[in-house]
Amino acid sequence: MTIMSRRISVVFIFLLLTGCAVYATQKMDQAYGLPSLENREQVASADEAAFFNGEVKPILDRRCVSCHACYDSPCQLKLTSKAGIERGLSKDLVYDGTRLLASDPTRLYIDAQSLTDWRKKGFNPVLNERSQSPSANLNASVLFRALSLRREQGDFTQEVLGDEYDFALSRDQQCPTIEEYNAFEKTHPHWGMPYGLPALTDQEHTTITRWLVNGGVIPDPKPLSNEHADSVSDWESRFNLDDLKHRLVSRYVYEHIYLYSLYLDESDVRFRLVRSKTPPGEPVSIIATRRPYDDPKVERVYYRLVPERETKVQKNHIPLALTEARYDLWMSYLYSPDYQVESLPSYDYDVSTNPFKAFGVIPSYGRYRFLLEHAQNTIMAFIKGPVCRGQVAVNVINEQFWVYFVNPEVDYRNEMSVFLNGQAQHLDMPAELSSNALPISSWVLYSEKQKDYMSAKAQLIEKAVAKGLPIDMSLIWDGDKQNQNAALTVFRHFDNATVVKGLVGEAPKTAWVIDYPLLERIHYLLVAGFDVYGNVGHQLVTRLYMDFLRMEGEMNFLLLLPKDERDRLRQFWYREANQTIKDYIFDDYLNVDVPTNISYGTGSHKRELIEKLSQRLKPVLNQDYDVKNLALNSTELAALQHLALIKGGGLQFLPEVSVVLITDKQGAPKDVLSVIHNRAHLNISSLLDEEDALAPEEDTVTLAKGVLGDYPNVFMTVSEDQVIDWVHTIGSMESKQDYVNLLNRFGVRRTNPSFWQVSDAIGELNKKARPMESGVLDYNRLENR
Repeated sequence: MTIMSRRISVVFIFLLLTGCAVYATQKMDQAYGLPSLENREQVASADEAAFFNGEVKPILDRRCVSCHACYDSPCQLKLTSKAGIERGLSKDLVYDGTRLLASDPTRLYIDAQSLTDWRKKGFNPVLNERSQSPSANLNASVLFRALSLRREQGDFTQEVLGDEYDFALSRDQQCPTIEEYNAFEKTHPHWGMPYGLPALTDQEHTTITRWLVNGGVIPDPKPLSNEHADSVSDWESRFNLDDLKHRLVSRYVYEHIYLYSLYLDESDVRFRLVRSKTPPGEPVSIIATRRPYDDPKVERVYYRLVPERETKVQKNHIPLALTEARYDLWMSYLYSPDYQVESLPSYDYDVSTNPFKAFGVIPSYGRYRFLLEHAQNTIMAFIKGPVCRGQVAVNVINEQFWVYFVNPEVDYRNEMSVFLNGQAQHLDMPAELSSNALPISSWVLYSEKQKDYMSAKAQLIEKAVAKGLPIDMSLIWDGDKQNQNAALTVFRHFDNATVVKGLVGEAPKTAWVIDYPLLERIHYLLVAGFDVYGNVGHQLVTRLYMDFLRMEGEMNFLLLLPKDERDRLRQFWYREANQTIKDYIFDDYLNVDVPTNISYGTGSHKRELIEKLSQRLKPVLNQDYDVKNLALNSTELAALQHLALIKGGGLQFLPEVSVVLITDKQGAPKDVLSVIHNRAHLNISSLLDEEDALAPEEDTVTLAKGVLGDYPNVFMTVSEDQVIDWVHTIGSMESKQDYVNLLNRFGVRRTNPSFWQVSDAIGELNKKARPMESGVLDYNRLENR
């Protein structure tokens, strides 16, 4: 085919498709009238509101929200709220690792305040916006057509679905409009909803159809109760006091908790802290900026509480209770210390992107205490915030590691504040480059800055040791004997991650010890400073900078080991790493030349150190995930504990996260067990060729009571009298076929007629076990094998 003929063909196809689209639109216009948002301007009656909230919404939550929530929702279709449903879908990707320039953000409730604005941004309706007749309400609704397309397929006839399905997160999303849906049904007859999962039951489909045929009316959220309104008023008055010191503290608090779901009492009503142009007592006018510290372009920022109107989704839910005791702690850390605020920090990027410049006047001890008090949330924000999605984003961390924190009482107190103020220029982070960045030049720039900072930090520690600071267990924060945030476990599940309280699982290969500057930079790099709509350079340089922070946390941990052990262990962690990375890691500027004061009695220093740390933290170790808490007998528990000690072999064929429903002998739901596959690596310093760094002979599994992880890859059901057999089947796996055989016996594949029944049972047990932390799980990573 000549170049000219190919061009003619492309033009012909374009004209053909354009003509078909125009023809389809004309047919829709003739049949159901022109689309108009005025057709959707309906006020729900009391009966309609009761019907939607009592019957329709539970179906949407149980069957649709599992795939359609948050930034990674296919086609940006969020079915978690009225605003999301009515906004509809978009063909534009949020997660796009190829874009050369930052894109315009499309955050629900933030970047547009009306359906007219969303239509201008390219969002298309999934509900009928043409004439409101029963026929139009169904046939002109993408939602109804998608559900109907799935029903037309009928039940699955095979356990593993064929190539006509594409479950890759990077798949080519179609996102058809209603005008394109006739053609879409012909080209993608298997892409009905729920996609690649059992269809709604007859009763569920009838309920949704009844709702849609009557206009798909969605009631407005209920107004706040008088009690909640009063609580909001009280908290807003605290966040908006007029003196400069309070305004600085409120800005600091906001920039750290703006992603949190805030609870004001024991109810399930949640709030979010936002920046507003308007003061308390007036309607909230959200300041829509990419980042929480971007220039608001108003004379005065007000911090307001707005109700969260979306279904609670576990993958982005960061709960925090606003209590009187917590507020008193915050004020004692951030406001009560004796310091003066002469002026508020600038919003210029060289200041606002660097918390050590913006908030340097607040003593670092208070800032650190504030972050430690809810340290799990501080770490969780980078895992459950927008940065979390994708392998490149999280392959900077190991599969399982434990996190400890430097004791704030021995962290140099005021001397640290002086040190950090002097080092602020070395603690700049990639966000100062905005949402467009060049990764290679940035890596060189920030590696030099980090090297200068680490050199100065080494000198600070060496001077402190010379003055009598011991390098021993007293360096580790013990949670003040009551705070469970003192010990955390982080799991990476290939392209997402989880952080939980406690030291969960067997002793990990690596561990971090985090001090204040490191904890603060993790937040400003991966949460406050990360722009999910940024270009590929911004995303890559963020990941590259995180390498420095991981290494720093590891080095802090190594400081507790004998000097001759540190390099040996670091060499093991970075086997076969790129030589440039090794040269950086083992640079003399990064090493602290002081001995440990911890006495070791065995030759296994790392294991002994971990045992000593566990003993120090024993009073505050969270035990909720311990398999010993499962409703099983001692023999069954012993079998599970044996499985947790297996290494290598067929474990490599397990998915990242398996959620197992344990039933009684009659099949009734009894408990939930999570199996986390910890994929071992020779090193994690490589950005793109991770496959070559895997060490499957070192793989392990972590077993945990309850749901651990927000993105299950597979469900299984195991009767209590099958537990030992199930353990043996996993432990004896040697091939991919052995894993298939495991699924044939115990798996609940996405094609299983009982899939939704098992899903509901796991959801109920998860909610019962962790009522505040739990939420709808995400099914976009369910496997098909």
